[in-house]
Amino acid sequence: MQKKTSFTFKLTPPQQTALENLLRTGNFRPATVPHTILAVKGEDCCVNLYTSGKCLVQGTGAEDFVIFYLEPNVLGGARLGYEKILNPNAVAAHMGIDESGKGDFFGPLVISAAYTDPDLARIMEAMGVKDCKLLSDKLVFVIGSKLRALLGPKRYALISIGPEAYNRLYAKIRNVNRLLAWGHGRAIENLLENVPDCPRAVADQFGAEHLIKRALQKKGREIKLEQHHKAESDIAVAAASILAREGFLRALQRMSETLGVPVLKGASEQVRAAAEDLVRKQGPTILLRACKCHFRTTDQVLAACGSSRAALGPEGQVVSRAAEAEKKM
Repeated sequence: MQKKTSFTFKLTPPQQTALENLLRTGNFRPATVPHTILAVKGEDCCVNLYTSGKCLVQGTGAEDFVIFYLEPNVLGGARLGYEKILNPNAVAAHMGIDESGKGDFFGPLVISAAYTDPDLARIMEAMGVKDCKLLSDKLVFVIGSKLRALLGPKRYALISIGPEAYNRLYAKIRNVNRLLAWGHGRAIENLLENVPDCPRAVADQFGAEHLIKRALQKKGREIKLEQHHKAESDIAVAAASILAREGFLRALQRMSETLGVPVLKGASEQVRAAAEDLVRKQGPTILLRACKCHFRTTDQVLAACGSSRAALGPEGQVVSRAAEAEKKM
């Protein structure tokens, strides 16, 4: 397997001192990097110790530096290459759940659940599965296609809540985390239909755990649910993040073809301009079919087009807390 070329560690004050001593006595050249306590360049890697305590090691020799210098002299233990021994649950049979599109004005909210076991995890690692936020859209499509072929139709589940359904649900639920929990629950239940013996489900910690548990049916309530910050470091969650992102990006492509205009990611000024152009061409109600209307972007778009939420009917009246707060300012 190809060696990693970038590592990040959070060091304690004593570990920072140990690293400084190590770097000052080794064969390294000083470097100038903003916000660092110490920065050096070696023959095949560079090491930056930031004022926050973060240590960044990068370069073709980064892995060797971590194994032969950082672990024994600073970290005080061998971890690299032993992750599966130190944390066997990382590759044991379980499913990961993640979503895409939550922060995007256009398009659906897509939630995926992906199953893994030791054999699948090994293949996933070899094909480059990681948090989709670390991948380009092109790589998301490439790895997503490989993942779907690897898992087949029965070892992953995809829930896509299109804008119309999303706006109906949000008008009823009035809370993004509860809507997310509902989608997570459906993805878990759907995957359990085909992998009933899956013992654990791992998800990112986006809200209260009881919200997901409440959304589960009888079968799902028997599974052990775990929520972690930065859960995408889990291989199954990373796989789910790629599948969800791929599903979201493909949905945007289809929407662009249907609407006849480019549909953009995110909620930027360019996205708002595209939405304004769409409203001027097809009328305000197009937002209900193309966008998540509780975003405050909806008010900005409608105002720029000389309209208001009144044109959207009941399902377009509910706004996010951020939009409500902005109105009161």
